[in-house]
Amino acid sequence: MKSKDSDAPETVALLSQQQKDVESNGSKQDSSEGRNNKPFMFGLGLTTIVIGYYALCSSTMLVINKVAIYKLPCPIFVLCCQLFCSAAIVAAANHLGVLQAEYTEWAKLKKFIWVVVGFLGTIFANIKVLQHANVETFITFRSSTPLILSVCDYLFLGRMLPSARSWAALLVLLGGSVGYVMSDSDFRVDAYVWLFLWYCFFTFDTVYVKHMCDTVKMTNWSRVYYTNAIALVPLAVSLPVLGEHKKLERVEWSWDVVGPLILSCLVGLCMSHSAYLLRDTVSATLFTIVGILCKIITVVINVLIWDKHATPTGIMFLLVCVLAGTFYEQSPKRSQANNQQQQQS
Repeated sequence: MKSKDSDAPETVALLSQQQKDVESNGSKQDSSEGRNNKPFMFGLGLTTIVIGYYALCSSTMLVINKVAIYKLPCPIFVLCCQLFCSAAIVAAANHLGVLQAEYTEWAKLKKFIWVVVGFLGTIFANIKVLQHANVETFITFRSSTPLILSVCDYLFLGRMLPSARSWAALLVLLGGSVGYVMSDSDFRVDAYVWLFLWYCFFTFDTVYVKHMCDTVKMTNWSRVYYTNAIALVPLAVSLPVLGEHKKLERVEWSWDVVGPLILSCLVGLCMSHSAYLLRDTVSATLFTIVGILCKIITVVINVLIWDKHATPTGIMFLLVCVLAGTFYEQSPKRSQANNQQQQQS
């Protein structure tokens, strides 16, 4: 048996090795953002390509959902179709070897259930908002979420607080949101109740999913599959509870109804995948900022094809929100900032 004195060098060596491992892992995470900005395809960095992919899906998904729900006023059924198609397509593609969606362990699955809770709450509140409010109302309320998420990035995800320039941009976003609410000609109390519930679910979902992407190693297609497959179960059960099966009996299944439904399912799959890719690449706050900025395309589409859009004053405040977001700079990780300070000193 070794004495306590003889154990001491081994203990010190073990602690030293553990410290090196931690520093090594931290440096790998800190350098990943730099690698993502290097040329990846056609001279564009991986982050830029992922942002473009997400922007294309996000800018069209909101309007497509609005049209689908207008043509088929059964939001839970529409959502169930989207979840089922996403899970089924990923499972079939994985079986054929087109993509990889590996099986996961029960320990990971238990943590992933909270992802589904946030996901379900967010998308259900999202659909209810689209039932009771115009698209611009939803976009502008979303514009105020980075203020909360920037603090959550600091408290839970190891980021620095925003710079003075970024704080100013976020405050202008909030000011534009307040201005829009005051000028909203379609103000409805029930819509803003759903918007508040969406706000709470969205904040939790954004922060927790980013935490899961950083700590639980899975392919993004696996995340897409498990999110949609697990979420489908409670939603399918709720269909008869909410009485939508009776509404479905009265639906005339013309191409005007089926077309937008199929399109929403296909775009929903791409939206789910692109969202996980972007969350895995950037901070929670920047993920939200990107979502807000790309909504300017949604506004253009909405004004062109829909008659339920905001007043000119409301759209002006919306543009203020979007333009303010362009001045936001992603906060670095605290470990990365500390390393830079040590190198400068």
